Amino acid sequence: MNVNAIGEFVGAFLILIGSIMSVVSAFGLIRLPDVYTRSHAATKSSTLAVLLTLLGAFVYFWTTAHFISVRLLLGIVFVFLTAPVAGHLLVRSAYRSKVKLADISGTDDLQDVLHQEEKNS
Repeated sequence: MNVNAIGEFVGAFLILIGSIMSVVSAFGLIRLPDVYTRSHAATKSSTLAVLLTLLGAFVYFWTTAHFISVRLLLGIVFVFLTAPVAGHLLVRSAYRSKVKLADISGTDDLQDVLHQEEKNS
C-alpha cells in the first residue's frame, strides 16, 4: 500500500464520517423538542460534518492529484468561524423573542441574568 492509497483511504474515511455526522444532525433536528436543542444539533454536529467532509476532500485531492485546494481550506476556516456564531445568534434572538422552552427542559438559567439586566436598565 503506497502513500496515495493511504491518503485516498483517509480522505474517503473522513468523508464517510462527515456523512454519518450529517445524518446524526438530521435526526437531531427531527427528534429534539424545541428550537434551542434543535439549534444545538444543527450547529454543532452539522459544523463537524461539514468540516470532516471538506477535510476529507482536501486530503483526497492532495494525495491523489497532488493538488492543494485553497478553496477547501478557506471553506473549512469559514465554516469553523461562522456556523457556531450564527447558531448562537439565532438561539439568542429566539430567547429574546420569548420562544418557550420545551416542557422537559429543566431550568432556565438565563432568566435571572436577563431579568437582572432589565431591572438595571
